[in-house]
Amino acid sequence: MSATIVVGGFWGDEGKGKIIAHIAHSDKPKIIARGGVGPNAGHTVEFDGKSFGIRMIPSGFVYGDAKLLIGAGVLVNPEVFLNEVKMLNVEERARIDYRCAIIEPKHIESDKSSEHLAGKIGSTGSGCGPANADRVMRVARLAKDVVELQPFLTDVPLEVNETIDSGEFVLIEGSQGFALSLYYGTYPYVTSKDVSASSIAADVGVGPTKIDDVIVVFKTFPTRVGSGPFPTEMSQEEAESLGIVEYGTVTGRRRRVGWWDPELARYSAMINGATQIAITGIDRLDKECYGVTEWGKLTPKAKEFVERVEDDTGVPVTLISTGPSLEQIIDLRDERL
Repeated sequence: MSATIVVGGFWGDEGKGKIIAHIAHSDKPKIIARGGVGPNAGHTVEFDGKSFGIRMIPSGFVYGDAKLLIGAGVLVNPEVFLNEVKMLNVEERARIDYRCAIIEPKHIESDKSSEHLAGKIGSTGSGCGPANADRVMRVARLAKDVVELQPFLTDVPLEVNETIDSGEFVLIEGSQGFALSLYYGTYPYVTSKDVSASSIAADVGVGPTKIDDVIVVFKTFPTRVGSGPFPTEMSQEEAESLGIVEYGTVTGRRRRVGWWDPELARYSAMINGATQIAITGIDRLDKECYGVTEWGKLTPKAKEFVERVEDDTGVPVTLISTGPSLEQIIDLRDERL
């Protein structure tokens, strides 16, 4: 029995897709299941020289032997889902829970036209907030009511739990980041539900006793898209001097950039119940680390940062990304666990 959850530790955009893709290729899960909000969160995955920006299909799609499941707690935009299924050629592997609530055009219109959501909060305009409101009011349509989705419907908790009980590995991926949690984030500048590891498990119907590991992904230089508090934010000029200019996968908006935040990292690791930490962007801290695949070849500056993260969170750092490509990673799980 084995199940691992991967979640973001800051404001999203931490590079979860890269970490998930690496774990998928190395640990060979039978199922990769996605929790989280919906198509308001994008994953960018680089694979075979191509960059994929996806919003619905699990970012672990790059591992071709796993089924790709979307849990009942996730909102589904049928158009986005079907387009990604076709683009990624995953018709035989992609399935959604029949209880997923549906994002309809009216939700997107409501989202984009809301002065509060679009103006103050900085919503992505994908319709997730209004759709979740309809789900709470028990008036949302479900996936089982949409004709085009019929070939892709399944019972995700049943599939996931049977797979775990049979001794196979299941990888569960979250979306966005801890500081955007409706409960624990920088309210009201947050998303429309909790996105901590406990809720991600619930989204796919897995009880806490079946989760072996929670990997929290932190960016060396955290980023945030849209409005809201960002205590360690640096100026755009400082970010540019470090070579950090990024744009959101879904919105295309420029990301705000900040310095490492030890207090938020500690709190995030605590509430998520982190058993491992993954760090991305270490090559931006020290360019000499770009593409390194061995701990011994990291610079003293990079090693000092990793040790600081472990001191701040009380959790071992087991995965260190040194560049965007799948092979540019240091995997210390066998040594540190």
